[in-house]
Amino acid sequence: MSRFRIRFWGVRGSIPTPGPTTVRIGGNTSCVEVRCGDRLVVLDGGTGLRVLGDELVKEMPIHATMFFSHVHWDHIQGFPFFKPAFVKGNHFDIFGGRNLNATLAETLAGQMNFPNFPVTLEQMAATMVFHQFDDGQIVDLGDGVEVKALRLNHPDGSYGYRIMYGGRALAYCTDTEHLSEPDKHVLELADKADVFVYDAQYTPEEYQGKNGMPKVGWGHSTFEEGARLARLAGAKRLVLFHHDPYEDDETVLAKERRCRELFPQVDAAFEGLSYEL
Repeated sequence: MSRFRIRFWGVRGSIPTPGPTTVRIGGNTSCVEVRCGDRLVVLDGGTGLRVLGDELVKEMPIHATMFFSHVHWDHIQGFPFFKPAFVKGNHFDIFGGRNLNATLAETLAGQMNFPNFPVTLEQMAATMVFHQFDDGQIVDLGDGVEVKALRLNHPDGSYGYRIMYGGRALAYCTDTEHLSEPDKHVLELADKADVFVYDAQYTPEEYQGKNGMPKVGWGHSTFEEGARLARLAGAKRLVLFHHDPYEDDETVLAKERRCRELFPQVDAAFEGLSYEL
């Protein structure tokens, strides 16, 4: 059976958090590498994308597909520092949903325009082909790899993905806020998934504001809701993702321990975490 490998390069939400209290979990923002046979898929372009890029230069020339959940800064800010994008001969198919006022290409270019950055998107030497998809669309990448996209509950819009290959599935549902009833889109993406990556930015106490300002309406969820959805979807493993920048290593690990009481097959995402499906 061809390999289906997942590796986490950035697991934080909102803003990078370098420093001595985040060394174990990591401080880079969202970026996940997925290998399906010879296909390379990258989910989101947070600051973890820079570190992934440093590894990918060893494999050039590169042909990869990138899917962005949305274009809030913590999911795109690694793109200007992605070394393979500056090298002629590399090719990237870049996908984003139709829920934006501007296209994905315009948004990625905007963060690199003067005076924000000294190099423009047009000056990157790699070939980049931008694609838009509709809610519920399945994108066929070839070689038996399919990606399904469904809209999530997040300010300004966000998309979750289900990557399917060789009878196995990865569900990637970050930057989404739970509803009073289980989110049907999340359940569809996570249905019997081998790995279910879910936005667990807050503890239930943080979300409700028991320790400070409530986070209701901010577009993120909790480990408690992740466990509930994993059970309902029949997911094999849950991965807590998009950790709050105020959560140090010990807080994230405590969140993992508490979640294991609700859903034993769970890991808190950390930089370098990988799975072979």
